[in-house]
Amino acid sequence: MSSEQDQQYQQPPTIITLGIIIICSLVFIWQLTTGLPERYISYGFGVTPGLLFNQHPTLIHPFPVWLTIFSSMFLHGSWLHLIGNMFYLWVFGRTIEDRIGHIRFLVFYLLCGVIAVFSHALLDIQSMIPMIGASGAISGILGAYLILYPQSRVLIILPLIVVFYSYWVPAWIVLLIWFVWQVAAAFIYDAQQSGIAWAAHIGGFIAGMVFIWLFTPAQQQKPN
Repeated sequence: MSSEQDQQYQQPPTIITLGIIIICSLVFIWQLTTGLPERYISYGFGVTPGLLFNQHPTLIHPFPVWLTIFSSMFLHGSWLHLIGNMFYLWVFGRTIEDRIGHIRFLVFYLLCGVIAVFSHALLDIQSMIPMIGASGAISGILGAYLILYPQSRVLIILPLIVVFYSYWVPAWIVLLIWFVWQVAAAFIYDAQQSGIAWAAHIGGFIAGMVFIWLFTPAQQQKPN
């Protein structure tokens, strides 16, 4: 998948988008090589609703629990999880960062991630299942792209048996289909069993649609 904005992209890769990709990749390599049990990493650095809302005060956490809201955004559960997230960030994040600027983009990204965390955690504040991944924050980027570049055409590749077909499709169609699937999946699948925080994706996406207006300079607010 790529967008027409990429075809017009003449500047070097934007520093925040690239920086997040590098940090997430290095953190994942650390996860694989540190020797610490995966469970320790998830509970130590992932965000766990029951701990975040102090529903289990007798449990000891290695550092202030509120910091896991941010540390969880840089952890991933598998190579597929990491590559999928970083791919979407690379395709859509560069254009948004170029539009609103580096610092605004970083704050916007983290804000969407925070809202995504609470969208998931508030559904069950007793839950002791940790959530990790950049999906919520990246969902915010997708929501922002829908608002700012609804008519931009996105290249999708569809496999048919052994033949692949490519089509340029308006971004609003692709992103709305993605969002509708997240909502449908939230009702169809149990987040604990599927291992996917659907509510975080939904919350992050809506946050991106709403808050992008606050981060876009007034003279650039007209959608493309």
